[in-house]
Amino acid sequence: MDDWDSVGNDYVEKTSGFVEVSKTMQTGLWKYVRKSADHEVWYARRTLALGVFVLVIVLLASPVLILILRHIITTIQAFTESIQHSTEQLMAEKQKSDLLLSRMLPLPVLKRLRAQRTVPAEAFDAVTIYFSDIVGFTNISANSTPMEIINMLNMLYRLFDDRIMQYNVYKVETIGDAYMVVSGLPQRNGNRHVSEIADMALSLLRCVEGAVVPHRPEEPLRVRAGVNTGPCVAGVVGATMPRYCLFGDAINTASRMESTGEAMKIHISSSTKEALDKIGNYITESRGMIDVAGKGLMETFWLVGKVGNMVSESPCQLKLEDYDQNTLELLIK
Repeated sequence: MDDWDSVGNDYVEKTSGFVEVSKTMQTGLWKYVRKSADHEVWYARRTLALGVFVLVIVLLASPVLILILRHIITTIQAFTESIQHSTEQLMAEKQKSDLLLSRMLPLPVLKRLRAQRTVPAEAFDAVTIYFSDIVGFTNISANSTPMEIINMLNMLYRLFDDRIMQYNVYKVETIGDAYMVVSGLPQRNGNRHVSEIADMALSLLRCVEGAVVPHRPEEPLRVRAGVNTGPCVAGVVGATMPRYCLFGDAINTASRMESTGEAMKIHISSSTKEALDKIGNYITESRGMIDVAGKGLMETFWLVGKVGNMVSESPCQLKLEDYDQNTLELLIK
């Protein structure tokens, strides 16, 4: 009996120990689970609170962000329109500058100048130069206001400019009442240069026949012209205001032909006369020997006309008397 009691007591003691250990483990496991659950609930609540906070901030900031975005878009649009307007203005100014340069320089020279930045001077073996001025210009100026003189010159030059467009010539410059035209440069045209200038000179003379000084209708407006043929050198001079200039004795001789000429006549040198004779059909008259400053005695000639009157008989596009103040203002614009 004692042995069974001893075995029973051992069993009860071991069973009680196991039960106590199980309770301890159960209590620890419950605490762990409870702690983990509390942490997960806290984390979930914190995440939810943070999400709600961010959502509230976004909802509150959205109108401000929309306004800022609209302002940015409006600013970008205004800036784009400003750039477009500035670009249009720049293009317009570029066109104006191109137009101004095209009037100051021949188109072939202008293209080379843009491509190379510098254009070397070029020698031409034979060109024909034309000069003309107003007879009695000093006296007209003395009895006119500066504005009247400017108006008169603008009217006359516009008349000439319209006319010379029909010929293969290049208007070099106008200085005061002097009008200078050349043919045979910058693009060579064979032997045509002398006939082009001769036809043009006869046409311009015909244009001013019967014209009067606009502000002094009782005083006739008369011009005299001089022409010479020979070699010269041409090139672009100047950087800020580039000009296409001609140099050589042929230019000086052409100027002398003009200054020693007579009203409503075309005074030509012997070289021009010889060139015209080779072409034929031009009527010239010898003026005889005259003393030309810097040249001595020279035989010169008058260009009277063309056989069969083959120079264009079409009327001038605009008569000198048609140029009033309104026309001048349009030209200036």
